[in-house]
Amino acid sequence: MTLLPFIVLIGAMFLMTRSAKNKQRQAATMRDQMGPGTGVRTIGGMYATVKEVHDDTVLLEVAPGVHAFYAKNAVGAVLDDAEYNRIVHGIDPDDAASDDDTPVVPDDASSLTEAEDESADAEAADEDKKTDLSKPSAAADAPKEDKRDDDADAK
Repeated sequence: MTLLPFIVLIGAMFLMTRSAKNKQRQAATMRDQMGPGTGVRTIGGMYATVKEVHDDTVLLEVAPGVHAFYAKNAVGAVLDDAEYNRIVHGIDPDDAASDDDTPVVPDDASSLTEAEDESADAEAADEDKKTDLSKPSAAADAPKEDKRDDDADAK
């Protein structure tokens, strides 16, 4: 009976160490997937592209033309190309396929001035439609009388 708590404690310790080893094994296989050109996120949250992989270190391009050596253990996640491009470059794979939303750049500036004239007309029309929500002044609400300060009634 007194042996039961010790057995439970040893079983819990075994399960915790087993899950930790599984996480370490998964991290090692993830780091083995790294290759030149792969997008990664470091444990500090920085996104970079792998340039070279060595035994214990990796050379990452953290910005165009800026390279830095990091320990392999500092790589928190290896990202697939679609996710890396979405996060770093803002390229959504669904939007890249459809070019319908891509703005058209005019050859000359004449079409830009026409659009400005139209937008100015639209703004003027909107100004006319706006409702004045400000509180009317007290002088405008009060009935107008010809009272002056010196004519005030004394009580």
